[in-house]
Amino acid sequence: MLSQLSKTHARLRLLPLVAASLPLLSGCGLVVLEPAGDVAQQQGDLIVLSTMLMLLVIVPVMLLTIYFAWRYRQKNKQATYKPDWDHSTQLELVIWAAPLLIIICLGAVTWVSTHLLDPYRPLARTAPGQPVAEDVKPLEVNVVALDWKWLFIYPEQGVATVNEFAAPVDRPIRFRISASSVMNSFYIPALAGQVYAMPGMETKLHGVFNKTGEFEGFSANYSGAGFSNMRFAAKSLSAADFDQWVAKVKGGQEGTLDRMAYLKLETPSEKEPARHFASVEPNIFDAIVNMCVEPGKMCAHDMMSIDAKGGAGIAGIQNVREVTYDKLAARGTGDFARWSVRYVAALCSSPLMSTNAGPDATPVNPAPLSGAGLPRPDAAPQKTALAVPAAVTGTIS
Repeated sequence: MLSQLSKTHARLRLLPLVAASLPLLSGCGLVVLEPAGDVAQQQGDLIVLSTMLMLLVIVPVMLLTIYFAWRYRQKNKQATYKPDWDHSTQLELVIWAAPLLIIICLGAVTWVSTHLLDPYRPLARTAPGQPVAEDVKPLEVNVVALDWKWLFIYPEQGVATVNEFAAPVDRPIRFRISASSVMNSFYIPALAGQVYAMPGMETKLHGVFNKTGEFEGFSANYSGAGFSNMRFAAKSLSAADFDQWVAKVKGGQEGTLDRMAYLKLETPSEKEPARHFASVEPNIFDAIVNMCVEPGKMCAHDMMSIDAKGGAGIAGIQNVREVTYDKLAARGTGDFARWSVRYVAALCSSPLMSTNAGPDATPVNPAPLSGAGLPRPDAAPQKTALAVPAAVTGTIS
């Protein structure tokens, strides 16, 4: 008994020390609530607003619980005792009206923010009160989640990096994101929210840095043994420093990121250091998305095109072979001979998708959001008569 009391006394003595150390936590950086990008800042503000709206119900309930426990305690003989009381219309209105109003507010905020912060939606501004100029072209970055590292391809600059991302400040960034094997999640808290990366598919994300600095990006979705070390440096640079960074990458020792180099790169590895590729094979990202980096393998877009036309018919019977997407048995091993018996061989090849393909290629309208990206009812376009060529105007005899 004495031992238990001494332990309790020791814990109570630590309480003042713990309370005194709480102000020191103010020095911790809350990157989600204090990010470096406008999109992430809007998302952080949404979290704060939603929390405050919910606290409008939670805080009064907690305070009233303490008040009622004190007010109607056994020793308080002045409290009214009504054992048969079970209903109050006024109280019911207050109890149900307050949460209902909060739910309506949360629903409105959620609806607007879901469309306004859609990751596929091009940016209309780079900061509050700073709309994106019409002549500003977003920086396009192709992202591939590998096991267990990140590959960044810069089509405009013609370079690629591993576990290192950089972008100029105040310039919109357009990510095209995919994966090599399993689903992953691309997340830079200081820039924007997380978006899934999936093999054979392409997702998009738009963001912008508003201040320079070095931040961290990582995988937010478990993807295997090396998941915990799947982190990369995210650098926000001035325009001049970004140009110098690109020049440094162009002088990298890794050479060209072509198909053979990619197949070696996607072999599972952990704790990969930052690496630079001085040049990139054109359209390699689209080959990754269409899962046809390997020689002789049919691209997914070719297969879908053939299927849309009714299939390859008799000519395609012998061409359909065992399809295996096994990372360890048939990917990145260098044994090219086995690929011909494991994949659907290519019958033909159509051009790969252009870099501007996708639903977000149209510039966004910076006007106030009126609903799901649709025009206002009073701003519907007027119907115009179709011009008829002079050659077809006449009477049919």
